[in-house]
Amino acid sequence: MQFIADTHTHTLASQHAYSTILENARYAAEAGLRFLGWTDHSPMMVDGAHSWHFGNLSAVPDYLNGVRILRGAEVDLIDYAGKLSMSSHELSRLEWVLVSIHAPLLPPGRTEDHTAAYLGALESPYVDVLAHSGSPDYAYDYETVVKTCRDRGRLLEINEHSFDARKSSIPNCTRLAQLCKEYECRIVVDSDAHFASAIGRFPQASAMLEEIGFPQELVVNASLSAMEEYLSERKRRLGT
Repeated sequence: MQFIADTHTHTLASQHAYSTILENARYAAEAGLRFLGWTDHSPMMVDGAHSWHFGNLSAVPDYLNGVRILRGAEVDLIDYAGKLSMSSHELSRLEWVLVSIHAPLLPPGRTEDHTAAYLGALESPYVDVLAHSGSPDYAYDYETVVKTCRDRGRLLEINEHSFDARKSSIPNCTRLAQLCKEYECRIVVDSDAHFASAIGRFPQASAMLEEIGFPQELVVNASLSAMEEYLSERKRRLGT
């Protein structure tokens, strides 16, 4: 499977990542990507970018090395009602919004708590992707959330980094992919790169998708037309 976008990447604005946006864009171009999601952690995270980072994203051109830069953020769930770590006003200025859970901002609860948190997040029109949601510490009703993503036109992420850094998540990542296949929910495959050389490289995620026979037409970043279609849907959803 070929990919034309990597929509979950970090720069050194997130303090545990080590490359600049220029370096990331160069590696994205070398990988043959057309889109690059620039999604540093939100300010509430312990290593998140300063709020001014997100307020000044327009200082960077739309294209670097011929790659379209999607100005975004990795936003956290901060309660079980689905409250996010950035306000609607802040989110409205972004082009790509990933939602994830990290223990410093939301400790593990019950399965029904995590389910409610994800469903609450999907109420926001700005949310595009539920990111690396396979952690067994944050198990949720996968079937319900997958169906809700499908019905609301949102995406589930298959995260390459989880295959190395969150190995306990792998069975749940596979289960999520199988449910997305069954219910025809679109996904996006991302590197979650913390260093430029990882951008656009998804060998383990791709192998898992091939193993379960996941249909390419449900992978938004596997074709230019699918990516552009989703971005058009996003504009319609937001009335922009």
